[in-house]
Parts: sequence; C-alpha cells; structure tokens
Amino acid sequence: MQYPVALQTQTLSTPSTPEPHTPTPENEPKVIKITNCKILRDHKIVEHDAIWIQGGKIIDPHKFFWYQKRLPDTVLDAGGLLVVPGFIEAQINGAFGVDFSVPSDSETYEKDLLKVNRGLLKYGTTSYCPTIVSSSASVYHKVLSHLKPRAGSATVGATMLGAHVEGPFINEARIGAHELKVLQASAKNGYADFKDVYGLEGETPAEQRKLSKEDQNSVKIITCAPELEGIMDSIPDLVEAGITVSVGHSMANISQAEDAVRKGATFITHLFNAMPQFHHRDPGVIGLLGSRPDLPRPYYGLICDGIHVHPNSVKIAYDSHPEGVILVTDAMSAMGLAPGNYQLGNMNVTKEEDRVYIEGTDTLAGSVITLDACVRNFMQFASCTLTEALEAVTLHPAVLLGIQETKGVIKPGADADLVFLSDDLFVKRVFVAGEEVELDSIDVRVTEKF
Repeated sequence: MQYPVALQTQTLSTPSTPEPHTPTPENEPKVIKITNCKILRDHKIVEHDAIWIQGGKIIDPHKFFWYQKRLPDTVLDAGGLLVVPGFIEAQINGAFGVDFSVPSDSETYEKDLLKVNRGLLKYGTTSYCPTIVSSSASVYHKVLSHLKPRAGSATVGATMLGAHVEGPFINEARIGAHELKVLQASAKNGYADFKDVYGLEGETPAEQRKLSKEDQNSVKIITCAPELEGIMDSIPDLVEAGITVSVGHSMANISQAEDAVRKGATFITHLFNAMPQFHHRDPGVIGLLGSRPDLPRPYYGLICDGIHVHPNSVKIAYDSHPEGVILVTDAMSAMGLAPGNYQLGNMNVTKEEDRVYIEGTDTLAGSVITLDACVRNFMQFASCTLTEALEAVTLHPAVLLGIQETKGVIKPGADADLVFLSDDLFVKRVFVAGEEVELDSIDVRVTEKF
C-alpha cells in the first residue's frame, strides 16, 4: 500500500524569505516544547528530538523561531518516554457500563458519553468512532444525533469522529450478537434506504458529503454485507456521501468481496469474525488480503485479545498485508470495569480480567480489551516492529478515515494529541489538543452490580 504523499518523510527547512519580526501579542497561545523523549515520526522511532506545541497544534520549531524570535514558554521533560500520536479507535460499542446502542433521555446519554470520552484517555485513545450495533430506525434516529463529530479536550475527553454503524444491512447468516428482527434484508432503493434507516440529513449523497465536510455527518463508517440486494450498487453513493464503507457480517464470496472494493469499500470489519472461514477454492472476504496488485487491498480490523482471533491467525493476516492492519477493541460496555457481576442493558454478565460472559454460562458477551493492550498483544502475536504496532492504532486508522493531516501523525499542523508510553507500552501521560490530561482524576467506576 502506497502511503499518501503527505505522510512520506519530509525535511523541515528554514523559510527562504524571512519576514520582519513582530512582537508577540499578549493573547498569543503559549508554546510548549517536549524534550528528552523518543518520537514516532515518519514511520520510525526518532531519538534526540523534540515536539513543539502551540494553540493545540504541533508546530514547526524552525518557522516558530525564525518568525517569532523567542523561546518556548514551557519546556517539558518527558523522562525518556516514547511519545506517539493519540490512538484512534474505529470500532467500540461501549465502555465503563455505557452502551452506545441503548437510548436514554438526552441528558443521561450525554452524561454517559462524557464518561466514556474521558475514560478512554486512560488507555491512550484520543479519537474514536462510537459504534452502534444493528438497531431499529427509531434507535438510530434517537442516538445518532448525539454522535456527530465533536472536538476533544483534556476536560471533555476523546474526540468523537462520528459513528460506526455496524448493520443493520448485514447477512442474517452471520448475525453474530446482533438482533435478527431489526436486520434490513436489502437496500432496493439504494442511498434512500440508508438515509431512511439512519436518518441521514442529506437528501442526496452530495448534500450528505457537504455535511460531512462541515463535521455535521453523524455516520462515519457503515458495515454492510455487499451480497445483499441493492448494497453493492449503493457503495459508490455512500462513498460520495463521505462515509467509509466496510465489508462485514457477510457471506460474500471472493468475487463479490472484490467487487465491493472496486465500488469503493476500503475496510473489513473485525477480520475472521462474522464471515465464512477461509477456503482454498473461495477464500471469501478473507481473500481480500491476497488480491491482485491492480486491486487496492482494504484496511482490516483485528480484535487482538487472543480470544476473538487466534494469535496464529493474527500473524497470518499481518504477514499477508502488514500495511492494512487496524487494531480495534470492538469492546462492549463492560470494558474498563473491575472484575465482578454486572447488569448491562438487558444482560446479567460476569466480568473477568480479559473477558466477559453471560452470567451462569460460558458464552462470551463481547470483547473487553483496551486499545493499548491490543498494541502489546499485536507485537507479541505478529512479531512485528514497534513502529508497525503503533501505526496500526494511529496512522492506519487516520488514513482510513481521511484525517491523516490532523490525526494519527506527529508533524506540523497536526493536532497535538499525544500518548506517552513506557518501554513496555503502558500509558503514562496523555495530551489532548496540546493540554495534558490529569489521568488520576478520571473516575469511571460503576457500582451497579446485581
């Protein structure tokens, strides 16, 4: 996969034509310089470098000094930690006792969103797509209005990028934990059917794309099954509407899967899960990892908890298409809770350290892994480099979502969303929009046990 030109290594240079120096206005944002750190930059770990921040953005220190002729206001010693872009989560159903797919009154839903937005920062996630499982139109119309893109901060938590709607245009043969009665068996009317189900505000794909550019589009990703009637022909319109199309919960054969990619699909939802097993004569959706060079291979999500996907399968996927991996948690509302018994939605569940069961059974109720743990597991499972593991939660999801100029990278102009990691890849410090988060002050405890 060819990285966009904007992400290829660039050398910072001094401006060719100096401008007259002017005194710094009193209201000029303060400048922070982060030193004594290792930095993930330009596809490698850079040592003996620094990060300069002003006004919530990463700035070019050469231009700053050249034009403003002053030193930083604050110098922060990172203590030798590794500083990387904030993690980006493309699929998470809930956390800390909150389920995004369960409607409530507006005040309660917003309060719950704030809890998740802040809580995710503890694990390095500074941007995410709240994910809604297959639901009725009435549910989408009620909750999606709360999930439009909104900026993050050290106070309000992670940036919301827009929702990932996982269904209901999926194949009932690969329903997973979704509810059968709310599925849509077809999209005979194309874009109009998606508009009606999700409550999209744009009457046409072009109008919806305009809303997307204005950060008013609540739907960022749609997971659908391309083999269903009308779905394949709808993909170009969904892409035109500014929506990332993902293939998932599907029985598509390899021909149908490749057609979906030709039409504009760029992602595979939780690879290996909710799709046919690999077969040598027809590898189905999984076979997209081995597509011909003339067909762009899509990105693919991997749940690296060692439960949903065997470590050997993780390595097979990585070896096949290392530049396409995006680590996701696909976590449900028990993520982040202490071990114990809880009532979550309409389920009584038992949460253990790394998994959650429906109470009294051995049936998994979903994933509870955190994104930083996915990174640690992925390095172990795939035997990949540190850079590759980190780009699977930074650069790759940013490119998938078309936000690589501001998220997922450390370069001038990007948002100053930063995660400070120890050598064993545990989160030690977090910055959102250039402001440090007080991680110890984040309280996401849930006491509603049964």
